[in-house]
Amino acid sequence: MSIVTVQLGQCGNQVGQELFDVICKDARDGQKRGYSDASTARFFHETTTGDLTSRAVLIDMEPKVINHSMSKAAKSGRWRYGEKSHFSQKQGSGNNWANGYCVHGPRHREAMEDLVRREVERCDRLAGVVTMMSVAGGTGSGVGTYVTQCLREVYPNSFILNHLTWPYDSGEVIVQNYNSVLTLSHLYGLSDAILVHENDTVHRICAQLLNIKHISFGDVNRVIAHQLASVLQPALTTDSYGDYSRNPLGELVSSLACHPEYKLLSVCGIPQVASSSMAYSVFSWPGLLKHLRQMLISNTKMEEGIDWQVRAPPVHCGGAEWAHSFRTTGFNRSLANLLILRGKDVFSAEADGFQDAALYTSWLPPREAFSMWKSPVSFNQYEKSATLVSNSQTLLKPLDNMVRKAWNMFASRAYIHQYTKFGIAEEDFLDSFTSLEQVISSYTQLC
Repeated sequence: MSIVTVQLGQCGNQVGQELFDVICKDARDGQKRGYSDASTARFFHETTTGDLTSRAVLIDMEPKVINHSMSKAAKSGRWRYGEKSHFSQKQGSGNNWANGYCVHGPRHREAMEDLVRREVERCDRLAGVVTMMSVAGGTGSGVGTYVTQCLREVYPNSFILNHLTWPYDSGEVIVQNYNSVLTLSHLYGLSDAILVHENDTVHRICAQLLNIKHISFGDVNRVIAHQLASVLQPALTTDSYGDYSRNPLGELVSSLACHPEYKLLSVCGIPQVASSSMAYSVFSWPGLLKHLRQMLISNTKMEEGIDWQVRAPPVHCGGAEWAHSFRTTGFNRSLANLLILRGKDVFSAEADGFQDAALYTSWLPPREAFSMWKSPVSFNQYEKSATLVSNSQTLLKPLDNMVRKAWNMFASRAYIHQYTKFGIAEEDFLDSFTSLEQVISSYTQLC
């Protein structure tokens, strides 16, 4: 089944280009033909001569990034974007969510919908749509939210996964917290699941694990793309009977987002080492999974600096007892987890530690809360690798911080006029705050 991606704004288009580059290289280097064929059919159109064109739509209100992404793809010699699969204008959204959502989105709705429809019609079977965007700016967040709303109306029965890049906590845009609040609150009612990458976390991976001295946005985007590809590339589920051609979005959503109040997904992967150290690194499945489990329960975003002191509280602790445990021990409770293993001897890997009932909410049995996919094909030059997609309290702290900062600005009415002039009322802000406060409360009380 095929996935159509919609790349929105500068961040979405840059991450999308890196994603297709990783996927294409991995598919062509795949050791098994079934894996390679499934990957190619999932993400590309293939001509009779073997040329690959991505199943992607590129949208930005300025042409520079789109032109660069298309040129970079063509120069790779492995794949390219469709010549008529992009839309741009000559004026951006000025880092203003309201400008993107209320002005640019409605003004260009027909053209953008037509591009997506064209890609959907070229799929034999549609698995769903992945939108790629930032939450901090104007086009990615504002137009991205509007496009997601349109997709939900036009394709009400299709899966929609929003991939969001979370801004640096230190700040990229002065109104990034406003844009983030408005984006997340609207997407929560539209998307089937929201997969988040935090720039701060990825930056630390680049610096501490990959030993990159002068980190660029390109380095950050490549790490995001590799983690996202490790989720979306073909893998075998327990009931796939050796068939890679399953519905990845449907299975991901059904495994992880079983309740409409819990849609926030995070990703972490292991191992992550610099290429210069690859030849000297040896990994075993028991070691990888032991470290990944502790990263999950201690909410440690990367292998370096794992807190081994964090332990799971009693399985049957009540709400008040659990809330106290959450505050005092830092244990990260999960609603659901998806473990994806790739590489040598993968079918011998045991993941019993992830089926511990103490990791999960009391109202969902571990056999339903935990899923595992496997592929014997190695990924990203690692002989063995593991990726964990988690619906847990991982994003609770950054979400709470973002809402708090946005509320402090709103309380002093800072920059509100920049939004109201494009049609966003103060009541819309209040509704967004209320919506996200409910999400925060739900994740805080997860027990």
